[in-house]
Amino acid sequence: QVRLVESGGGSVQPGGSLRLSCAASGIFVNEYDMAWYRRAPGEQRELVVSITSGAIGSIIHYKDSVKGRFTISRDNAKNTVYLQMNTLKPEDTAVYYCHADRGRGYTYWGQGTQVTVSS
Repeated sequence: QVRLVESGGGSVQPGGSLRLSCAASGIFVNEYDMAWYRRAPGEQRELVVSITSGAIGSIIHYKDSVKGRFTISRDNAKNTVYLQMNTLKPEDTAVYYCHADRGRGYTYWGQGTQVTVSS
């Protein structure tokens, strides 16, 4: 059974930092395209950042509004993907979801973790 378990969310003040983790079981994160999505209240779910599969030459794509502030990384030994979020803004408030995909219907979602940025 495949599970993606997010953690690390919470409440921070503007300018603060959080690191989200996505621990995978049942799949190997280096064999999947991994991504972080988010859904703000009343909004559609949107892609925040993605990283293609493979240990060498992975391609990373960031949503423009998070470039320079967010960093995705993958620890194959821990089978975990991280999202380091710095200089957080109120507009980053959302539920953040981990996603794994390798096509042909092999797509999985985590349950989400809440991030709230407020003074």
